[in-house]
Amino acid sequence: MTALELDQILTLDWPPLVRKVMAGGADDWTKSFVLSIARNGKRLNWHPSPKQASLMRRLVADHKGTAGGEIEVIDE
Repeated sequence: MTALELDQILTLDWPPLVRKVMAGGADDWTKSFVLSIARNGKRLNWHPSPKQASLMRRLVADHKGTAGGEIEVIDE
């Protein structure tokens, strides 16, 4: 995972994902993982392991897939 990709995920994608996981019926392991990444992401030189990066990408993709559904166009 590049530094840019990590920054984008932690800044744009991770906060709403944390809120969704903590509010929803996610299992304890997922809650723990999401909070761990949020906490470690604040460390200056932290980078996820390849396995963590893969899980992060999958969680973000799953979240984006269920986040909004279709876009509604509003006419004025």
